[in-house]
Amino acid sequence: MKTQIAIVKSEDIDNIVKLARPIWYEHYSPIIGREQVEYMLDKFQSSEAISQQLSEGYQYYQVTNNSLLSGYFSIQYRDRSSLFISKFYLDKNNRGSGIGREMLSFIEQLGRSNHCKTLDLTVNKYNPAYDVYLKLGFDNVGSVEFDIGNNYIMDDYLMSKNIT
Repeated sequence: MKTQIAIVKSEDIDNIVKLARPIWYEHYSPIIGREQVEYMLDKFQSSEAISQQLSEGYQYYQVTNNSLLSGYFSIQYRDRSSLFISKFYLDKNNRGSGIGREMLSFIEQLGRSNHCKTLDLTVNKYNPAYDVYLKLGFDNVGSVEFDIGNNYIMDDYLMSKNIT
C-alpha cells in the first residue's frame, strides 16, 4: 500500500467534489437524512464552496492510495495556537486500513511545525466517528450548534487534542 498526501490545487477540486458525494451519502444519510446531505454538499462541498474556502485560508489535501483518490481533509489555522480540522473523509474501501491514522499524523505534524498547541474539530453528536476520535486522543470539550440555513442545524460536539 502506497499512501500519498498532497495539497489540493484548483485543478483537483472537481475530483474532491466527486469523491465527497458517495462518502457523504453513505455516511451521513442515516444520521441527518438525504435531503440535508444534498443541501450540505451543495453548500460546503461544491466546486464553488471549496474554492471560496480556499480563498478564506482553508487548506485542502487529497489522499491517494495506490494512485487512487481515496480521501481528503481540510484544515484552517486559528488564533495561532489551534489547527481546526474542517473535513476528514476516507472512502469506505480504505477505512480500517491505517490511512486515517496517517492522515491524522500528517495533520499533527503540520500543527506542530506551525507551533499549534491543539487540533480541534466538530463532529455530529450521532456520528459513529465520535468514538474513533476519542480513541485517537481527542477530548469532548463541549457542544455547539450551527444554523446552516434552510432550517437545518448542525448539532455537534467540539473535540480537541493536545499536540504539544
